[in-house]
Amino acid sequence: MKLDRVIRQSRKLSHPFRITDGDRFRLADIDPGDTLGLDSEIRPRAKELLATGVEALAELQDRLYAQDRWAVLLIFQAMDAAGKDGAIKHVMSGVNPQGCQVFSFKSPSSEELDHDFLWRSWKCLPERGRIGIFNRSYYEETLVVRVHPELLARQKLPPEVVSKRI
Repeated sequence: MKLDRVIRQSRKLSHPFRITDGDRFRLADIDPGDTLGLDSEIRPRAKELLATGVEALAELQDRLYAQDRWAVLLIFQAMDAAGKDGAIKHVMSGVNPQGCQVFSFKSPSSEELDHDFLWRSWKCLPERGRIGIFNRSYYEETLVVRVHPELLARQKLPPEVVSKRI
């Protein structure tokens, strides 16, 4: 079956990039330009590989919807102009848009600031049988407030819960 082969190849390619021991993981130890030496092998076949992957993703989405037991959340986190929108557009081009939700997180709105910290992320989680995509994520919100504590002040949190750990 073609899908099984695609899944096996995807697992093999992604294995070196998996983080299995979070306590020992250090981002500084990772080379962001690492392509596993596949540049010359993949580039000529990129369109073919993308089409195969999109076809497999569409089939997996049908299974996800039919089972109605799990949801999938994809988080695209990168700096501005790093290609998040293009990656979402190309990779998700074959999925059924009725089973997919994309959320972009910009500055919190007044409604979002009137709710609990990270409420806006929680309310956007996908339902069973659906694929959710976060263009940026809650991770940024938890990191940014450490660098810019004034942003946390706008969250209307009780002063006793605000500490160096938040």
